[in-house]
Amino acid sequence: MPIQKVLIVDDSPTERYHLTEILVKNGFSVSVAENGEEALVKIKADKPQLILMDVVMPGKNGFQVTRAITRDPDTQDIPIIICTSKDQETDRIWGLRQGARDYLIKPVDATELLAKIATLG
Repeated sequence: MPIQKVLIVDDSPTERYHLTEILVKNGFSVSVAENGEEALVKIKADKPQLILMDVVMPGKNGFQVTRAITRDPDTQDIPIIICTSKDQETDRIWGLRQGARDYLIKPVDATELLAKIATLG
């Protein structure tokens, strides 16, 4: 089943807007969370089919939230793509070890993002 419902988790209004615009223009239904705690609540309430996760946020960081989602039997099947400005290879490896399916460096390229979503759908 193709992915339609996407949750964007990012503390930056600019990034949330940028990612939302890309997704909505391409027919996705988008909800947003400003931090990890809000994301966990929204995931339980309205299970998305994909999560785009920032790493650097107040409270729990994206690595911690990704780990929590992928270790919970109710949510472990939701794919997560980390979208972050952390561009070190060690960060990418750590993100994938936490359970993320993919890792994108900001600014996120629309074509690359859509291609990665297509491989998950």
